[in-house]
Amino acid sequence: MKKRILTLALLSIFLIFGANLSAQNKNYSENHGGALNLGLGIGGYGGYYGYYGRTLPVFSLNYEFDVANNFTLAPFITFVSYHDYYNNYGYRESVIPIGVKGSYYFDEILNANSNWDFYLAGSLGFSIVKTSWDDGYQGNKDYRTANPLFLDLHIGTEYHLSNRVGLFLDLSTGVSTVGLAIH
Repeated sequence: MKKRILTLALLSIFLIFGANLSAQNKNYSENHGGALNLGLGIGGYGGYYGYYGRTLPVFSLNYEFDVANNFTLAPFITFVSYHDYYNNYGYRESVIPIGVKGSYYFDEILNANSNWDFYLAGSLGFSIVKTSWDDGYQGNKDYRTANPLFLDLHIGTEYHLSNRVGLFLDLSTGVSTVGLAIH
């Protein structure tokens, strides 16, 4: 956890100074919403969704819409699946987190170049979990006691390749992703 906090702090400093060094005039009436974000990343499921204790590949999808100046909401759905063993029996678990992510964009404050967006965000949601056990397992199939609710913090950036397409990096306390933003 300390490594994640240090990474987020260092990235924040880099983003703030990097944005000021590359600042140009920008049209601050920019809308950040209307974006479909498709992401691929890794997540540590020991704490984020309350399940697995190592990093796993994660697929994410959200649609961002404007709520106020520099503020968006994005309903999201994420998917991760893995196979593991418990008491010498195998099981497959699929976890589908669903929720909403609120983002505040600092482009205007940072006087950022029009090709870049910088944001801090928080997401809140719950996880749907489906577990399938190997034949013959008669033990406790509900041994997980994790809370299905979660809260995550994010820091991120998007680089606009064009008016319609961008690449984003979203670092978070749970699932960090890189992906494609379609506006």
